[in-house]
Amino acid sequence: MKQITSHYKRVNVRGIKIAVLAVFVSIFFLPSFVPFEKTGNNIFTVILNNQEIGMVSAPEEAEKYVVEARRQLASGSEELVLVESDLEIVGSEVLFGRTDDPDQIMEKMLQVLSSDVVETLHRSYVVKINEYMVNLSSQDAVNELLQAALDKYDSEGRYQVDLLLDPARELSVLTTSIRTEEEVVEEAKEVVHLEAGIHADLTEVFEEVEPAGEKDFEDYDLGLISMEYGDTVEVVEAYLKEDELTELNAAIREVTQDEEKSDVYEVVSGDTLSEIAIKTNIPMDKLIEMNDSLEDERSMIRAGDELIITVPEPKLAVVRQEEMYYEEDYEEDVIYIDNDDWYTTETKTLQEPSAGHRRVIAVVTFENDKETATEIIKEEVTYEAVPKIVERGTKIPPTYIKPISGGRLSSSFGRRSRPTKGASTYHKGVDWATPTGTAVFASCGGTVVKAGWGSGYGYVVYINHPDGRQTRYGHLSKVLVSAGQTVSQGQKIALSGNTGVSTGPHLHFEILINGSQVNPLQYLN
Repeated sequence: MKQITSHYKRVNVRGIKIAVLAVFVSIFFLPSFVPFEKTGNNIFTVILNNQEIGMVSAPEEAEKYVVEARRQLASGSEELVLVESDLEIVGSEVLFGRTDDPDQIMEKMLQVLSSDVVETLHRSYVVKINEYMVNLSSQDAVNELLQAALDKYDSEGRYQVDLLLDPARELSVLTTSIRTEEEVVEEAKEVVHLEAGIHADLTEVFEEVEPAGEKDFEDYDLGLISMEYGDTVEVVEAYLKEDELTELNAAIREVTQDEEKSDVYEVVSGDTLSEIAIKTNIPMDKLIEMNDSLEDERSMIRAGDELIITVPEPKLAVVRQEEMYYEEDYEEDVIYIDNDDWYTTETKTLQEPSAGHRRVIAVVTFENDKETATEIIKEEVTYEAVPKIVERGTKIPPTYIKPISGGRLSSSFGRRSRPTKGASTYHKGVDWATPTGTAVFASCGGTVVKAGWGSGYGYVVYINHPDGRQTRYGHLSKVLVSAGQTVSQGQKIALSGNTGVSTGPHLHFEILINGSQVNPLQYLN
């Protein structure tokens, strides 16, 4: 009995040793455990955004897992997802350690990242029209926006816009291409016409010998024949926040609705301020307010003057051409005959004009609603217009300058109260008050015809000028020229004074045209 017990104990001890050995073997050969080695940290705790994820055997594994988790989070969407990913790896040195399954780690990481998404940037499109920019959510929205600008003037919907890469740009910038439905269909068909041998040669010969005949009025397809944008349009892709995107209908309103923009109107011969106000659809008071050169509705304007006006225009201009038929009265251009013996101020009408009548096919160019050009491509005259024929001078006329330096304008041209006994109530010149002895100069070059006493004028000088006009200088204290003498513009001819019927020292100055006095101030440069 004692012998059996001893044998049993030996067997039992052996079994325990075998079991322990098996445990050790399994520890060293199972993949989820790390053997103890005296090499420092050999197992690592992964913490993502302050949440413990699991255990890995190397930091590189954790970094690889978080990159893959971010990739999976962003995949399946065109949007750009921004997410916090604060990865912390804590190492430990252990005798035995168990690592977690990679799939479980990935799943936990995805859960943590999904709950910590900061924001999503949407794949968007930035449309730039000159300095204006608008952000839209899709390329389809861009097409709709640009198409709306065309549809405003294309009631039949024949033209459509496409986006394509701009070959002139190094970066990926989209630009526009506008085509008709017919052009799109033709490109889609890709029909190849084959002509061979003698048939091809004959076709080419007939095309050269028999050009297309002139079209009749009924042969023209009237209406819209071309469209393009009048402004540069650029489209680029971008990733933007939701609140940075513009709703499509709002963008269409912004781009296509008219807004007031400054422009310049050049005055043409025959224009008046009231006509310009009507022509530009700007109230007279607003037109005057916008232009410092205008004081009131009676302000003088000349051909060639430029006035600031406002015109209603959309942000995206559309330039279109229309083939149009119309009948109109027309006038021929004026025919000028130059006369080298006349001054440019002299003209004579040799033939009065009369309007003609014609039928017309024209290509009319518009920018938005404004007509910018007309090209007549077919014309049939019902009856001819008669041109106006004008003879005109070519010589530059002499100019007139103020005959004294300084002086105060003391009496203007025209009706006045009699300043002193014997003076006229209708002033035939202008007076500048100036001290006696002030130098008086010839307003224009010419020939002195009178130099001496002139009754009520006191001492005077009269000068005849090449353009047929005459200037007179009165109330002088001293005359420095004589009759028959030729003088040049600006030459000193006398000294001012107070002679004749006068109320004080001054210079009286007249300009006569065809023997009659006119307001000198309107002719001085």
